[in-house]
Amino acid sequence: MIGLQGLGKSYGARALFENVTLSLSEGRRYGLVGANGSGKTTLLKILAGDEAASDGTFTVPKGTRVGVLRQDRFVSDDERIVDVAMMGDEVVFAALRDQERFHTEGNADGAAELEERIRVLGGYTLESRAGAVLAGLGIEARLHKERLGVLSGGFKLRVLLAQVLLGRPDFLLLDEPTNHLDILSIRWLEKFLVAFAGCAVVISHDQRFLDNVATHILDVDYETVTEYTGNFSRFLIQKAETRERKEAAITRQEEIIAHKREFVDRFGAKATKARQAQSRLKQIEKIEVEELKNTSRRAPRLRFVPKRQSGKDVLVADLVSKAYGDKRVLTNVDLTVRRGERVGVIGANGLGKSTLLRILVGRLEADSGEATWGHEAHVGYFPQDHHEILTEPDKTVLDTLWEKCPLEGTAFVRGQLGLALFSGDDVHKKVGSLSGGEAARLLFATISVTKPNVLVLDEPTNHLDLEAIHALAEALKAFEGTVLFVSHDRWFVSEVATRIVEVKENGIVDFPGSYAEYLERCGDDHLDREVVLKKAKQQNTAPPPKVETKSSEREREEQKLKQRRLKSAKEKRERVTREIDATEARIKQIRDKYVEPTFFTTTATSELRRLAEEEQKLAARAQELMLDWETLELEVEELSVSLGERA
Repeated sequence: MIGLQGLGKSYGARALFENVTLSLSEGRRYGLVGANGSGKTTLLKILAGDEAASDGTFTVPKGTRVGVLRQDRFVSDDERIVDVAMMGDEVVFAALRDQERFHTEGNADGAAELEERIRVLGGYTLESRAGAVLAGLGIEARLHKERLGVLSGGFKLRVLLAQVLLGRPDFLLLDEPTNHLDILSIRWLEKFLVAFAGCAVVISHDQRFLDNVATHILDVDYETVTEYTGNFSRFLIQKAETRERKEAAITRQEEIIAHKREFVDRFGAKATKARQAQSRLKQIEKIEVEELKNTSRRAPRLRFVPKRQSGKDVLVADLVSKAYGDKRVLTNVDLTVRRGERVGVIGANGLGKSTLLRILVGRLEADSGEATWGHEAHVGYFPQDHHEILTEPDKTVLDTLWEKCPLEGTAFVRGQLGLALFSGDDVHKKVGSLSGGEAARLLFATISVTKPNVLVLDEPTNHLDLEAIHALAEALKAFEGTVLFVSHDRWFVSEVATRIVEVKENGIVDFPGSYAEYLERCGDDHLDREVVLKKAKQQNTAPPPKVETKSSEREREEQKLKQRRLKSAKEKRERVTREIDATEARIKQIRDKYVEPTFFTTTATSELRRLAEEEQKLAARAQELMLDWETLELEVEELSVSLGERA
């Protein structure tokens, strides 16, 4: 168990988070989420020992093996790919290297002494295990003994990820591990992490990945870190409900204060009511109204409005082919895109998805074939590499956008930047100093002001936080033009695409429907277990009969016990809910009496005292009931999830 006690991190006057006290347990997978710049990566660096906390401490049990995906780690391009992966198991890899050296030097005794140690540590299977992990991450077996230098930057990061996973860590820290993975590799990583027995903390902006992997969510917001039980979708619900409850509690407390203040204001000057007024003032002083901090999450307000409509046939690609040396990535691609379609281009990395988009927008020449844009088609292009468009690093954000709409005034340009979350002095930042997320938002702003009717987007979600990804999805669904985009974010593809084009080694598969419909039609989906099960039910197929064992009997009894507990918890929750309603209704009756014009002049002092005491008791009881309700609600949710039922 990893313990965090009062952990805090500040940069000058700015606090990222403070007073964080958590216990990270074995067998749990924590999704670390928060807005860009909120402190997620900083917290991960503190846990990895790469950065010091400003306050508090954290403890890692002695002997714990920590695996960290450091994307900026230097590795020699001359090392073999499989060797780089094997380096993750430092002890075994060093022993294998020593054994190899002893054999070279003719030191038979030294080599023999190491042999037993290597065997006990599983060293003779290390290379095969490395090969399996590399293959799972999409690096072909034929490349495993090649130099690391033959791979692109994205694939080198996959090798580093393989290295971390092969280190047999007890505590795993991964910062955006899916950034350079395709859909197949992401699914493989999901399966690996679900089977991982240790404790994992993973930063990701891929909502489907977090839903499939996380057992808990660590939310960096409100200048602290809050733990939630469940995956990302469940976290969103819990966080919203928690905020609503707190706001409702504050509203109730403010109403109580207002009623008491009204009494003081009306009767404080009257001698007969002075004691009661003073009593209420003391009561007001004792009521602590929680001050809710503002969330660090901000979503850009993205909007794409075409200047004019394009023709019906927006794009025709005819027999487009492209090769890089001996590697052919596109072969005779035929593609026709019509107005209003949102085409999601998917497929494994290295098969030519980005190449296809670059050919279509005229930034790369095809070896053969051609792509023709239709009548009045005006294209807005978002490249995977932002530097392809943002070519002047010394230019400010303000000047970069103004250049795209030179006839507009300052207010308009600043307004557009404000929608993309650039405000105040942010507009004077140099383009070269922008983070990936900032550069992406600036690109969307430049596209927006040029008012294209066709959007061609290559991995638009790569550097965006979850709020920006949701905002982009909504903007694209509202866009009245045509969209052609490449993405490995399954949630995003599911939300946006109305047509799927999958690029494969032998050509493309063009499917006129949503991503979910495409997966259902495939029949052999290896990405989404739920779709496979759904198709199996539709085809009236059933899994092979299970052999009853003591274990399955025990599981059945546990399920029955959980069902009884769930029924009991729901009944208790219903009773508590009714009592809360009755209690709050009675409190309202009492407070309604307080505001009747003649109430305090016609009501006996003893009755006033009795009502005040009753109100206090009811308010205390209401708080107790809310705590009981929250406990029961959590129990119902947990049992419902484990039983596969709705809460």
